[in-house]
Amino acid sequence: MAAADADVEYLDRPLVSEGFLEDRAYQTQLADAASKTHTLVCLPTGLGKTTVSCLVTAHRLAEYGGTSLMLAPTKPLVQQHADFYREALEVADDDIVVFTGDVRPDDRAELWESARIVMATPQVVENDLVGNRISLADVTHITFDECHRATGDYAYNYIAERYHADAEEPLVTGMSASPGGDEEEILTVCENLGLVEVEVMTDADADVEKHTYRTEVDWQHVDLPDDVLAIRDALNEVIRERLAKLKELGVTNSTDPNMSQRDLNKVRAQLQRLINNDDSSGYKGMSAHAEVMKLRRATELVETQSVESLRRYFERQREQARSSGASKASQRFVSEPKVKEAMRLAEEFDGLHPKFRKTRILLAETFGLEGGSRAIVFTESRDTAETLTEFLNESFDARRFVGQGDKEGSDGMTQTEQKETLDAFRAGEFEVLVSTSVAEEGLDVPDVDLVLFYEPVPKGVRSIQRKGRTGRASEGKVVVLIANDTRDEAFFWMAQNEEKQMEEELRSLKGMTSELESELSQESLGSFEESDGDSATTAKGATDDSDDDEGADAPVDDGEGDGQAGLDSFAGEREESEASAAEDEENDGVAAVAGTDESGVEIVADQRELDSTIARDLSKRDGIETRLETLAVGDYVLSDRVVVERKSVDDFLDTLLGEDRSMFEQVGDAVRNYARPVVIVEGENLYGKRNVHPNAIRGALASLAVDFGASVLFTEDEQGTANLLDVIARREQEESDREVRVHGEKSNKTLDEQQEYVVSSVAEVGPVTARALLESFGSVEAVMTASEQELQEVEGVGPVTAQRVREVVGSEYAD
Repeated sequence: MAAADADVEYLDRPLVSEGFLEDRAYQTQLADAASKTHTLVCLPTGLGKTTVSCLVTAHRLAEYGGTSLMLAPTKPLVQQHADFYREALEVADDDIVVFTGDVRPDDRAELWESARIVMATPQVVENDLVGNRISLADVTHITFDECHRATGDYAYNYIAERYHADAEEPLVTGMSASPGGDEEEILTVCENLGLVEVEVMTDADADVEKHTYRTEVDWQHVDLPDDVLAIRDALNEVIRERLAKLKELGVTNSTDPNMSQRDLNKVRAQLQRLINNDDSSGYKGMSAHAEVMKLRRATELVETQSVESLRRYFERQREQARSSGASKASQRFVSEPKVKEAMRLAEEFDGLHPKFRKTRILLAETFGLEGGSRAIVFTESRDTAETLTEFLNESFDARRFVGQGDKEGSDGMTQTEQKETLDAFRAGEFEVLVSTSVAEEGLDVPDVDLVLFYEPVPKGVRSIQRKGRTGRASEGKVVVLIANDTRDEAFFWMAQNEEKQMEEELRSLKGMTSELESELSQESLGSFEESDGDSATTAKGATDDSDDDEGADAPVDDGEGDGQAGLDSFAGEREESEASAAEDEENDGVAAVAGTDESGVEIVADQRELDSTIARDLSKRDGIETRLETLAVGDYVLSDRVVVERKSVDDFLDTLLGEDRSMFEQVGDAVRNYARPVVIVEGENLYGKRNVHPNAIRGALASLAVDFGASVLFTEDEQGTANLLDVIARREQEESDREVRVHGEKSNKTLDEQQEYVVSSVAEVGPVTARALLESFGSVEAVMTASEQELQEVEGVGPVTAQRVREVVGSEYAD
């Protein structure tokens, strides 16, 4: 155990506030090394990685001037860094600015010009780079906090590539307590960020050891009661039946409901091959596979979370099955007798999940017998965070800490609410913080007496991050709850093995940094230099398992919809994504930008297209400048006469199935406002992907070309679309010397269309059913006042839809 040093010495360096930063040898050693070249800094959680970055920033600003940029994955973490820098550096508070999705794009562009230090989430900076609102040319230092995220399609990768290409005096610092599970993962992070040196400090280093305390880890096992096991067993029986159907198709040999996620992914790949070979059985198999995934999520909730979480999940599934366009898998899921039985058992269960009781006991021991004052409880599910907080408040003063609201209507927390909650926790205003993954990484929460994992996490990186919330200023304790004979046990061993491997890798890094540096110096920066305007390299988007971040929620997580991974998605981490599309002001008429040799070729992209990699890809190409707007017409504007509507194969087929008729409206708007409208259909297997007659597809294509006069072009993927847009834009602006002009407005809906819109929005009955209802009853008013029996007489309206319509129309509004 460490002892406090009575004679604390403080750093005296240019731009560093006097008497604020304690002089710790390991921090200054790391900072001095990172000031010389692009460096990965590895330091245990809680030992001041932010201080290291701050010292490098101070050095660079003092020596080179310019702007410093620090990126962090979540808004609370960005705000925390900004607060720290304002205290630690002799820089005017107004010169340290925060960029998140809460700041309008136009305001960010203005602030960027005057700021000395910018703290930002990566999605915001990525969007501003794609939109040509900011330049990295004068950035003399960039920090990638929690840099282990720089894998796959995360935004860090795109920003790093742009930085190395655009900056005049670049210096990159990557920071993480857990950069990867093995050498290959660490090298990947370094290559993606252009890092050429690795600096590692571990608890074994003498100077580090002086500032750390022992953390005890205890694994507590609980048994599930028979009532809970009965619910799980009913669900597992249905899983076996669905897997048996998949076995008959020859895509699996197992009917084990505990089949690994990796094996299930292989089954899906096999089914996709059947579909690609025009085997219709592949579609039925995909539907069964989708049911299996829903059922597994339900079993994971009842096993590892709570029955209340399962009840909420069932209710969401019922709502989904009632909605227009609901999949057959969703409808079968809620109508399956054994699932109905599980739902009934869940509704009748009036006990507590054993983890609830164990959590209460452990907190009582911490605060009572052991004299503790603060604890953090981590859970994967927002539903669990909410219900557990309510339960604990019967005995303690507890508050939840979650990310933003999700698409399923769960109440989230705003950035202000998150900050207020953390400030209150630091001030000791309450005892227990019940948090989803938003508090895992880097947040400066006070040293706590107990960190409780409501369930094990299967990623060693996340486990290390969670444990780092204790043992900073005194001895700490970590408890992991494990439900016996459940997925908890598998996840526990996965995390244990990965943690052990990671610790070994970090120790070995200390002895092989020269070897790594040699390998990195040959590969990392070279990978950036090799890319050019015609490169096949695509830009990086956002996919992660963090809870908060920048607004948009993870689309496949049924339990924690604001970006935090559900237990069914741990095969790969998901990153947060920020939806800033609605932030720009609407275009108010005609904007003209010359496509001259001086400005190069410009492509205007709709903000909503940031969901794809196309605009990011184009923004990296030589001679092309991208600009983002909220376009009234089209997805891309390539000249004064060419506008492009981009449709995926699924979007195109949705139109033919009556699920979305907007394509023809959008093309109609394009025709009215541009002389050369283009429709790009992106993707493969247009004629075989869905059960749509080929003549219907040909008819739609013919209508676009003949009735609307639009050119219809096809691409295989997003890269192919980017290449096509590149070619058309260069032809228009360079060869034909045309300008880029953004203009046009969406056409107003006719009275019929407005009526259809109103009815289709009720209980999500959809456009096809809405038209049938209006044709039958004659007016919106008549539809709204019809009885359930009268509604069911209309073709396509069943008892569930009729009941839902009456429920929405006739229920009292509860504010």
